[in-house]
Amino acid sequence: MCVVASPMKEALAHRTAAAGAAAAAAAADTQTGCPALKGDSQLTPFIILTGGSRSAATVALQVITHQTEKMIKNGHHHHQVNTAAGKDAGSTPGTAACSPEKRRRRIRVWCDGCYDMVHYGHSNQLRQAKAMGDYLIVGVHTDSEIAKHKGPPVFTQAERYKMVRAIKWVDEVVEGAPYVTTLQTLDKYNCDFCVHGDDITLTVDGKDTYEEVKKSGRYRECKRTQGVSTTDLVGRMLLMTKAHHSNIDSSDYQQHTDNFGKKGHSPWTGVSQFLQTSQKIIQFASGQEPQPGDTIIYVAGAFDLFHIGHVDFLEAVHKLAEKPYIIVGLHFDQEVNRYKGKNYPIMNVHERTLSVLACRYVSEVVIGAPFAVTKDLLDHFKVDLVCHGKTEIYPDKDGSDPYAEPRREGILRTVDSVNSLTTDAIVQRIIKNRLLFEARNQKKEANEIAVIQAMKRQEEEKTKERAQAVL
Repeated sequence: MCVVASPMKEALAHRTAAAGAAAAAAAADTQTGCPALKGDSQLTPFIILTGGSRSAATVALQVITHQTEKMIKNGHHHHQVNTAAGKDAGSTPGTAACSPEKRRRRIRVWCDGCYDMVHYGHSNQLRQAKAMGDYLIVGVHTDSEIAKHKGPPVFTQAERYKMVRAIKWVDEVVEGAPYVTTLQTLDKYNCDFCVHGDDITLTVDGKDTYEEVKKSGRYRECKRTQGVSTTDLVGRMLLMTKAHHSNIDSSDYQQHTDNFGKKGHSPWTGVSQFLQTSQKIIQFASGQEPQPGDTIIYVAGAFDLFHIGHVDFLEAVHKLAEKPYIIVGLHFDQEVNRYKGKNYPIMNVHERTLSVLACRYVSEVVIGAPFAVTKDLLDHFKVDLVCHGKTEIYPDKDGSDPYAEPRREGILRTVDSVNSLTTDAIVQRIIKNRLLFEARNQKKEANEIAVIQAMKRQEEEKTKERAQAVL
């Protein structure tokens, strides 16, 4: 059995939200003389005719606009973003003459970080940040800055820049962003505020990297995604455990957390179990169905530790058609372990689903796709093209070719992404630098514990002061 991560109801909700946004934009254009904001131009507008007075129509418009903005903030508005660095989505021809009263000002949001071993936790942070504004700029630190403050990164800065650009909620990437976030940086990129998770980031000397922007009131917080961290992923690779697989008993997972997570002395570095929900899938899914003229392309695999090799492959597949609709079939954990062995997959199928859905080149994900690409599958999704990289094609359980049917139909294409990076290679990077990564994690956790203790002491002192004031 496989599950498709794009419910029809969600698709309908997206179309409803899009139509409402178009109506509001069109009406605003008519009544205020102000052009519709960039980013809404691809929506099909419709006109609402009422028998009431002009003031009544204006009130109706305000209600529609308010409801639409709420839906947009909650993620029910899917649109393509321009990833060209430096392009400002906040200005369009003709809007300069509009007064602030006649158009809503675009909110520019800043995020920054290492984004090393990018996973769905990073993507979820950026999704939440984008929902707080209109245009998201992400600053990524250099290798030298990360090595200075945290320890050696797993991926190079060039790899990390490209990974962040591939996340669909990101509008612009700033390479070599400073490790400490300052008001000068926010002002330089015309950002209203910055967003970070509800954990803490420290410099090499133990200072909060967001202290300055917090004091100035230009800091917003989003919820950290439970159940995943770079620390946890590194631990899975080093311990060679299968405890993270979706079909493993919870007692085995507890052993994993005890071994690597130190039972969570720090709530930010400790290991916790990821629990998938339908709401999380809906938040990540585009909700869009294939449209007339789309080329439906199917790819399948583990897509484990979703990395730059996967991104380059999907980008190459995306370029094969003018209007591509890419469906990614993800194999269940047991299937991946059958053909990959060891402790693969490093990420379970629920985690891999979110990682792939966050990629801007992906339209749809099939959760638990069959290993063999059958005629039934091709007919069900009306597939025009099946693609596979230059990596090895593993045989099915009976030794047969899983791509026999698309070969027979003449729709199988081998795509060269010109990137030889594999999940195996990433694991080898970790193992090679095991001592350095373990030392990095221990240092990180020690600093976090020190901060937690200091915060606890401050809170106790405040409590005593309040008690004395009452007496």
